[in-house]
This record gives sequence, C-alpha cells and structure tokens, in this order.
Amino acid sequence: MLLAAWAGPAMAAPKLLVMGDSLSAAYGIERESGWVQLLDERLADEVEVINASISGETTSGGATRLPELLRQQRPDIVLLELGGNDGLRGLPPQQMRANLADMIEASQQAGAKVLLLGIRIPPNYGQAYADAFSRVYRTLAERYDVPLVPFILEGIALDDSLMQDDGIHPTAEAQPQVLDNVWPALEKLLPKRAVAEAR
Repeated sequence: MLLAAWAGPAMAAPKLLVMGDSLSAAYGIERESGWVQLLDERLADEVEVINASISGETTSGGATRLPELLRQQRPDIVLLELGGNDGLRGLPPQQMRANLADMIEASQQAGAKVLLLGIRIPPNYGQAYADAFSRVYRTLAERYDVPLVPFILEGIALDDSLMQDDGIHPTAEAQPQVLDNVWPALEKLLPKRAVAEAR
C-alpha cells in the first residue's frame, strides 16, 4: 500500500505548442520530415509537442485561433513562428506587431513561456519595409522579455540547394538545420531532464 502511494500517478509531460505557418507545417515535404516533427522525436516522451501550424497563416489568424488552443491544450511553452505571410502580403508591420503582442500576452497570462521565431523577408517592398518588419520581432522580444530566434532560416534561405523551387520554403534536407537554429533558445525553456534526454 505504501509502495503504491509512493509511486503515485506519473506526472504529465509538459506541453509545447507551435503556432506557425507553412515553415512549421512542413509545406511541400512529408510532414514527418518537418522540423517540428524532428523536435518531437528529439524530445521523445519528455515533452508533448502540439503542432497547430497552418500553411498560409497570418498573425491575425494566429491571434484569433490561439485563445481556444491555450484553453484546450494548456501548454507550458508556446513557440510563435508567424509573420512571414504578413510580410509577403505587404501588411503593415504595426498590425503584425499588435497581433503578435496579443499572442504573447495571452500565452503569458495562461502561464506559458514564449519563444519568438523571427523571419526576414526579401526587400521586395523596399528596404525600409523589410527593416521595419524585422524590427517588430526585436521590439517584442525586448518589451515582453521573451527569447528570440532572429531568423529561423539562418544559413538556409540563401542556399538554393536547401530551398524548394518557390524560393520561400526549405527542403526536407534543410529541416534539421531549421531545428538546430531553434534549439539553442528553446532548450533554455525546457525541463532539464528533457534537454538531457535529447542529448
């Protein structure tokens, strides 16, 4: 009897929610090859990874969907990988900033740690727009004191061999590098046991 009481029910694994667009939804490749799935495999049973990413998602769509996901899933960590589609559509950076701020605030109020995954856009709309776009992520990271991966496709985006023909989405071969770009900032938010098991 005492032994059973000592063992008790196993503690539930912490939950990690990924809110992203096509970059996290494995667009154009097998879903099993995507970086989020690779993260799930790396963390094994130590962390439950929930991928709520949708191709084509904007920050507005993410901000609309997130409250219900927070209520249903009760994640411990939220990864926000959104903004690329806002940029491709030329939407105002201040609108993107407001949407992402809402998502960060909602996540923190729900008790979740937040990791912001930034994206850069080509200067198709002018360098001033591209700079303002990138500045959104830095500003939010400082304002809310959340870690930031400045560019999730660092070392990938300018390498044609790692990008699909559309020049926007990374290939299956690039997915481990995407995860490597995310991992140093993410592992600081994870339970020590999960990080140890991942190694």
